[in-house]
Amino acid sequence: MIELREVKMVLAAKPVIEGAGVHLKRVFGSAQVPHFDPFLMLDDFHSDNPAHYLKGFPWHPHRGIETITYVLQGIVEHGDSMGNSGGISSGDVQWMTAGSGIIHQEMPKGDEMKRMWGFQLWANLPASQKMMDPRYREVKSEEIPEILMETGIKVKIIAGEVNGVRGPVRDIVIDPTYADVAVPASSTFTHAVQKGHTVFIYVIEGQGNFNGGTGTSGLEYRNVGAEQTSVGSEHLVLYGDGEAVRVTTGELPVRFLLVSGKPIGEPVAWRGPIVMNTQDELEIAFDEYQKGTFVKHKPAG
Repeated sequence: MIELREVKMVLAAKPVIEGAGVHLKRVFGSAQVPHFDPFLMLDDFHSDNPAHYLKGFPWHPHRGIETITYVLQGIVEHGDSMGNSGGISSGDVQWMTAGSGIIHQEMPKGDEMKRMWGFQLWANLPASQKMMDPRYREVKSEEIPEILMETGIKVKIIAGEVNGVRGPVRDIVIDPTYADVAVPASSTFTHAVQKGHTVFIYVIEGQGNFNGGTGTSGLEYRNVGAEQTSVGSEHLVLYGDGEAVRVTTGELPVRFLLVSGKPIGEPVAWRGPIVMNTQDELEIAFDEYQKGTFVKHKPAG
């Protein structure tokens, strides 16, 4: 019998201002780090007011982490110390491994209706990989497979595997799953997950029940949660351990980001855009940034 995960925590996204004045919703951050290992932060930036996003995130450093940007509406123009530049448009993903150090900027631009909507997820790197060479991946919308499941469920697979289909982002240390899932009304979505991995769902539209429940399936599941947990948009569901998650819908459909990863289980020393294992390592990083020796990997030529 397959054990369904039960809801461990529900968090509401809270408004904050970051960068040079970008209004966004912080879903979780430093205060919740012990619960979300290997993930550090999730931000939801969603606005049709250019004054709330155009100032963007000017040049700043990162070390010891990966930043994953997924855009639904608008475009994020970017550049970095490795010589990369371009734009992340609707449906695109930028998966940046900062490793030993990278300096970059991200400048959101709205679409023709001034809409800007996207997400940035930070994932930690283990001590053995924190000083790896930076790596940059830009994945265009057309490279991301979308599968159609029973009852009209749609899943875009950025990383990991759903129903035997793998996403384009691979060879990541934390073995992540990152999927955009749309479940119609009166439907059930069940997905097997790796036992021991951290798993959460962030609801971006609609409403669903996230604590198991009944549903048609060829497999037999044990519902760990005693009651349904109904959650709406701009809320996150963190699961306890188990072998699968199940989402059911009633009169309303639901769309959410499904994220999982292998915990690292190491100390976290975090200051601003840099995450290391010790305070000494943080001091070294910021000292190098001031001295101009922060970037270890220069562009070719």
